[in-house]
Amino acid sequence: MADTMQGLKRTDYCGELLKSKIGKRAAVCGFVQKIRDKGSLVFIDLRDRTGIVQLVFDGGTPKELLEKAAGVRAEYVLAAAGAVRERASKNPELATGDIEIFVDDLRILSKAETPPFEITQTTNVNEELRLKHRYLDLRRGEMQHAMIMRHKIVKAARDFYDANGFLEIETPQLIKSTPEGARDYLVPSRVHPGEFYALPQSPQLYKQLLMLSGYDRYMQIARCFRDEDLRADRQPEFTQIDVEMSFADEDDVMKVNEEFIKHVFHKVLEVEIPTPFRRIPYREAMNRFGSDKPDMRFGLELCDLTGQLQSCEFKVFSGAVKTGSVRGINVKGAVDKLSRKEIDKLVELVKTYKAKGLAFLRISLEGESSSYEKFLSEDEKNAVRQALQAETGDVLLIVADPDNSVVFDALGALRRHLGEKLGLIPENSFDFLWVVDFPLFEYDAEENRYAAKHHPFTAPAPLDIGKLESEPQNVRARAYDMILNGCEIGGGSIRINDMDLQRRMFAALGLSEETAKERFGFLLDAFQYGVPPHGGMAFGLDRLVMLMLGKASIRDVIAFPKVQNARDLMTGCPSEADGKSLDELHIRTCIHESK
Repeated sequence: MADTMQGLKRTDYCGELLKSKIGKRAAVCGFVQKIRDKGSLVFIDLRDRTGIVQLVFDGGTPKELLEKAAGVRAEYVLAAAGAVRERASKNPELATGDIEIFVDDLRILSKAETPPFEITQTTNVNEELRLKHRYLDLRRGEMQHAMIMRHKIVKAARDFYDANGFLEIETPQLIKSTPEGARDYLVPSRVHPGEFYALPQSPQLYKQLLMLSGYDRYMQIARCFRDEDLRADRQPEFTQIDVEMSFADEDDVMKVNEEFIKHVFHKVLEVEIPTPFRRIPYREAMNRFGSDKPDMRFGLELCDLTGQLQSCEFKVFSGAVKTGSVRGINVKGAVDKLSRKEIDKLVELVKTYKAKGLAFLRISLEGESSSYEKFLSEDEKNAVRQALQAETGDVLLIVADPDNSVVFDALGALRRHLGEKLGLIPENSFDFLWVVDFPLFEYDAEENRYAAKHHPFTAPAPLDIGKLESEPQNVRARAYDMILNGCEIGGGSIRINDMDLQRRMFAALGLSEETAKERFGFLLDAFQYGVPPHGGMAFGLDRLVMLMLGKASIRDVIAFPKVQNARDLMTGCPSEADGKSLDELHIRTCIHESK
């Protein structure tokens, strides 16, 4: 039978015992990191979320207690009390390396089997095993540091927005499904057969209604859900730092949220972030970097070669310029690093972004090799080299496609890949910027209609309102995204606060009055009663923590994440529901029927 803590109370955390405690009594609790049994001398490293302290049992320890200590194994849960004394053999690797506890009271609160991997600060164990036993993975110092830092970032957010007059208000988790954008997670209603709630993709409509209700500064640490394909920085459930302001324009929203970033980096990392952040228009970001979330810490900017090649006889290029473009990048001085074999790998990379291929020119002292120059005239060859400022030692890489988005996606991804591969990105740096002047719409070829680039409640630029019906492709949005090191960490917009304009927006998106009323009638009804001008944004908390801590995946900063296929390896969810539960919800599935 396990010991209990009756009559013993923890007085200190393991990692917080310092030399000032020498000569005093301390009681600590935690997990066994390591045991060293030397017969008449036993050392136990006891670990909690603050660190490790050494427990010692020696010749002055009663025999029964010494034997009990010798029987302890890794990951046993202990409580121990005794006198704090100075260590004879100090450990500079530990914060508590100058002291130890000479134990006179040891409680084995829980025994443990040998874990499937060693609980150490860092680990080379494969991620699948770590996630299957996440409760053990979370014991590791690296993971505990991430969870503690996440807590500090959330606290800093609450403190900052509270100090700036924002009220934290919770919005519902069971809401009306308004399919426009990513897929909703649906929740069946037991008391309303055949009807469903949706889990919120964001608190967007509710925070707008709060502005209408007079709560002119709102924030929330909001849980959100999207049923979409996952990547390293995506999860089906995630957390936003959600913000909205009334009587504010773009500059107001951007300024207060720059100050938030400045505050949280100072508080949590002791890093000073200069403000204001630079701003670049969406079109410039795409033309220069092939991305609306550019990493501007390194060069490799795109060069438009359409003008130089629009009349060439090489069909790959001339066929693209009619509706698309030809663009390239010059990888300066990389000819020794990008062999023909390496370029073949780059060809496969751009093909994953729907590019049909990658044209190249390698200029070395030994000679030149090219996949395209033999098809061009001398003037055209020279024009391309001049535009890309080609010199000996350079490698030119070119993508052409009738669809501009393919060119941008392929070259943007290629640029990022080469920046990492060639070590062009400075470490331990934080580069912030805003991307502004987004298009309000993007064309959805599958739906054969325009869709909202951000969401249907984003206001168009005042000068472009007249183009809503006639030139939707040329309407700019009052939207802004905050970018950090090539990742979007937050985005928002000024919202539509005029009912007629909102109806025009719905019409431009191909929604009939009947459909708009069915999906968003409550919002349109509310608009009849006075709507302040308002705007806001939301930060992806998981992504922000990931970037602040230099992690490669948001799974490393979420306590219990899902994997690529949205499955929880630890609990095995999602899983089938039993027949009784489905009957109560008035649901019958194809799988259920087949059984």
